[in-house]
Amino acid sequence: MPSLFASYLRVYEPLAAFDRDHQLYWRRYVKEGRAVTLTDGPVRQRTAVLEALGAGWTRLPDLPDEAYVLEADDTLLVCPWNLRIRVAEAALTARDGVPSVIADAFVPPVLAGLAQTIVDDWRSGDRVLERGLPRVHEQVATWGVPLRWFVFVDLEERELSLRPGRRVLRYRTEISKARRRAHRACAVLRRAIGDAPITVAVEETARWLEEFHSRSIVELDYGGLVTLMSDDTLAADDSPGLVSAGLSNVARGDADAATEVYEKLVDRWRAVQLLERCN
Repeated sequence: MPSLFASYLRVYEPLAAFDRDHQLYWRRYVKEGRAVTLTDGPVRQRTAVLEALGAGWTRLPDLPDEAYVLEADDTLLVCPWNLRIRVAEAALTARDGVPSVIADAFVPPVLAGLAQTIVDDWRSGDRVLERGLPRVHEQVATWGVPLRWFVFVDLEERELSLRPGRRVLRYRTEISKARRRAHRACAVLRRAIGDAPITVAVEETARWLEEFHSRSIVELDYGGLVTLMSDDTLAADDSPGLVSAGLSNVARGDADAATEVYEKLVDRWRAVQLLERCN
């Protein structure tokens, strides 16, 4: 279940990426003004998941199709929520670290098995592409931004607003650019450090991007994290630039410069992560 203090990596796909029934649905959805704003979306998602978990269900419930909507160059793009997968993830999380008797009372084993199948399916890009399974258009990270996400965007693509009531920091880019950056990063990391965790993480996210339409838009949104950061901190944030510089240093074999950049990034985002423990 997403925290309000979370960041998001989203993909908006053009209507051409969906079958005819879904195209009609999303056109009607937008025309009727039902599209959810990026500000209201996280709360709506969390509420839907909590209500589903508290309903005493013995199967995955039917949930409404909701989405974020973006219009770019007169093209309508949609980022569906796919709440069914969110509920499946939450069901499995609810069983983690809980005695089996209590876990079974909240999430029966048969339902946990179904939830695990759904989660396994969407995590397998091959199954998504081959069987037409619903794609997960949004990844969520709480109390920070995964450093690998900065690989896919450029500092010049930043959108910043510090207005009261609309504090926003996000990056939007064409998916073709995000893929090129991902492939470059994977090549550099694979050549320099091999099968390290960061290499694997970037490769996994790069494969995820391959599931989507070639005219999609990728968005890295700081979401609720902006409430934890001052105006000066947000204005000065250059994390994508630092990641790009770090990769360039790795490619040149300048380990000292690459380490300096990495430590700067880790220190910056550790300060945000530590806020989770404050009360």
